[in-house]
Amino acid sequence: MSESRNRKTISRESALQPASKGFVGDTVDEKALFERVSAIIENRKTRARSSANSEATLMFWEVGNYVNSVVLDAKRAAYGKQIVATLSPQLQEKYGKSFELTNLRRMMRFADEFPEFSIVATLSTQLSWSHIIELLPLKTSEARLFYAEDAATRRLGVRELRRQISRKAFERREIANSSLSEQSAVPFNAFKDPYLLDILDLKDNYLEADLENAIHADIQKFFLEFGRGFSFIERQKRMAIDGEDIVLDLLFYNRILKRLVAVDLKIGGFKAGYKSQMELYLAWLDENERQPGEEPPIGIILCASANRKKVEMLKMDKAGIVVAEYWTELPPKAVFESKIREILEEAQERLARRKTLRNGSMKQIDYFIEPKDDDNE
Repeated sequence: MSESRNRKTISRESALQPASKGFVGDTVDEKALFERVSAIIENRKTRARSSANSEATLMFWEVGNYVNSVVLDAKRAAYGKQIVATLSPQLQEKYGKSFELTNLRRMMRFADEFPEFSIVATLSTQLSWSHIIELLPLKTSEARLFYAEDAATRRLGVRELRRQISRKAFERREIANSSLSEQSAVPFNAFKDPYLLDILDLKDNYLEADLENAIHADIQKFFLEFGRGFSFIERQKRMAIDGEDIVLDLLFYNRILKRLVAVDLKIGGFKAGYKSQMELYLAWLDENERQPGEEPPIGIILCASANRKKVEMLKMDKAGIVVAEYWTELPPKAVFESKIREILEEAQERLARRKTLRNGSMKQIDYFIEPKDDDNE
């Protein structure tokens, strides 16, 4: 056998690949060939797993939806439970442990809490059944959809999704939203309150510079807590105004909001004077850094503590400014959950009062402009 035949060769036409992708002259680069074929296989295996996960999730929803309809038709709760308890071992025997009683009931709950098939079809391509299981115990559909969207958009694993739920990301977003008025220049769902910065491992008696350094040193962890769409632009951003320099702690850009986000860090509690300082930052950024097609810059003042009533009275959201607390230490679980619940309830009460006052004001105006009846003239 000739040397040329011993040497593995392949024509460019049969390979349908350019020389830069696996060829040296007419000779196959065997290492490159192996790597590229391996990449094809891994890609297809990943897609096959994804497809299998998607089909399994849709199957579980369909099973749960159908069983729910049968149980509903049975009308009697006790009889419905008996139907499910009888069905589960039959399915297990034929299809395995996936249909044990606990999981079958999860399927029924899945179909009950996600009744829209179009939403389920989308989620099934992005989240695994293990993700779905973490969402089911949540109390409201709003919370379930928030965490589902967050996990899908940021491609969170099950462990990180569980962590976000335990750290009350949804409730903290709702607290932040409650401070925004209908005339707010700050978009809804952009921020949280408070932010949990225990991830930065700050020592006692830290300074403002220490906080800034810790954020910059582990920016990915910070963005995981801060939210979606953020990218780092600059720290200690200098702005020259009439020969005087002012310095912003951190400057971000959010591709979802399509705007610059100024971050001012404060070690102590919130002070009303911080508002004018942030307004100056935003005015300078709007004039000097805002690009065509971008929305106006917004700012967030992060403080160790904040009197939310005082913040509400200043109506800073109309100027594109929000205030949020940050916690550098996470209290025990029970204390943390109680504190978040308390803050959320207070925020909801303030929001309800604002709505009541606004509606009362509108009714009063309507009363004064209401024309008189002819009979009363």
